[in-house]
Amino acid sequence: MSSDAHASKVPAVTLMFWLAKIFATTLGEAGGDAGSVSMNLGYAAASIIFIGILVVAVTFQVLARAFHPFLYWFVIVATTTAGTTIADYSTRSLGIGYEGGSSILFAAVLASLGIWYMVEGSVSVDRITARRTEFFYWGTILTSQTLGTALGDWMADTNGLGYDGSALLFGGGLLVLALLYYATSLSRTLLFWGAFILTRPLGAVVGDFLDKPIDHGGLALDRFAASGVLVVLLLVCILMTGRKTEAAN
Repeated sequence: MSSDAHASKVPAVTLMFWLAKIFATTLGEAGGDAGSVSMNLGYAAASIIFIGILVVAVTFQVLARAFHPFLYWFVIVATTTAGTTIADYSTRSLGIGYEGGSSILFAAVLASLGIWYMVEGSVSVDRITARRTEFFYWGTILTSQTLGTALGDWMADTNGLGYDGSALLFGGGLLVLALLYYATSLSRTLLFWGAFILTRPLGAVVGDFLDKPIDHGGLALDRFAASGVLVVLLLVCILMTGRKTEAAN
């Protein structure tokens, strides 16, 4: 059987993977705000545009027969950008609020993982090859990215932690998960999804910290300039961690 039938279409989970994920989610926050706020598109219109980009990106990713790092990370950025505007539209324009939005989206993440497990018997990301599994994978990622925006805003704004306090909270949570990974035998799949979810609100509050006004606790950096820097950092991570496709004998 050909190597394409066996090669996983997701990157190896390494430290550089997590750095790339944080840069990608921070980029998604800055990029989403650039579209909805800086370009005055509004949350609804920006969501429609970014969802359209996401659909096209996921289609190319699913149809691809092998792992392509730049395509993969483009889809990740697309999920987090769309997730940013979808969460902002839901929590602000629809008036659901951060607490309500976070609760609904957390339930959606659990439902996505639950349905995936019932159908496939596993939610492991060690090897993603079948198209049906890929759809579950990307569906779960989109809901987790959307959850992260609402959760980050909830902690930073409603609970008064601010962007720096929220970053410490979510960063501390990731550190705890890392310690559990190295010091215990807890399910690696459970720890992966826990870390994957937490990197999103971390990226959300860091992105807000970069571009929000100074009197709101941010640095008031230009969103487009910040996004450009984050793109460069993400590209560096991708280039440093090129994945070799595994071949099956």
